[in-house]
Amino acid sequence: MGGLLCLEVPVIRPAVPDDVSAIVEMVHELAAFERAPDECHLTAELLTTALFGPDPRVYCHVAVEDGRPIGMALWFLTFSTWEGVHGIHLEDLYVRESARGTGAGKALVAELARICVERGYPRLEWAVLDWNPARRFYEALGAGHKSDWLPYRLSGAPLAALAASSGAATS
Repeated sequence: MGGLLCLEVPVIRPAVPDDVSAIVEMVHELAAFERAPDECHLTAELLTTALFGPDPRVYCHVAVEDGRPIGMALWFLTFSTWEGVHGIHLEDLYVRESARGTGAGKALVAELARICVERGYPRLEWAVLDWNPARRFYEALGAGHKSDWLPYRLSGAPLAALAASSGAATS
């Protein structure tokens, strides 16, 4: 082609069971990047159950190049009481370092945007650490951060203590 370099965007497809080990590796790579490798406890067994068990509540798309996953987007449905419909929460977006700049990240987010539009979901949301340089990438896509909403999390001992105080009967 006259010396022109043609870069192809990786194929984006729903994850299949054979992708699980690569997805788990990428989640652990992301945890290390986010300076929290010891907080990541995901295993192939846990992810297999979450994605392909009898009642899956999480979904994953992968970017594939030469038959192997080089990026992934793990997501789940949300629900907006104000909108009255579902949306998508992107839990993790990760592209292996060697594949950055290939368009894989944009293609993964674009696929989730396509799903939102196809299904009538008005929102595609995610959270990002304030120091993560990927914020520039997200802003270039047209995403904006919500400075008036602060994320809260209840976990560990406080979660257990609150649950114990509920007084609800369990069967």
